[in-house]
Amino acid sequence: MTQQTLPGASNALTFGILSIVLTLLCCGPFGAIFSFIGLSNAKTAQRAYDQSNGQYTGIENVKTGKTLSYVGLILAAIYLLIAIIYFGAIAAIIVAAATNGDF
Repeated sequence: MTQQTLPGASNALTFGILSIVLTLLCCGPFGAIFSFIGLSNAKTAQRAYDQSNGQYTGIENVKTGKTLSYVGLILAAIYLLIAIIYFGAIAAIIVAAATNGDF
């Protein structure tokens, strides 16, 4: 029996890489979206691998893609938390200035 490449393994890896790159370079929401897509592809590929009885190779790409997707999701959550704190501080300064009559 010849082994084939696991369908969806390269997609999971690609979306995991994109989730980190887009989170760091662009903005968090795009990274989070690609993280969820990568995790979905990894889950589908893992299910296909588990049901194949050794027919496929490339499970390493699935595991790496899943790990990268989780890292991208965590980075996106950190960016979201920083944005909430940043804009919350700005809103607090504006409200404080408006109530003191300095605005």
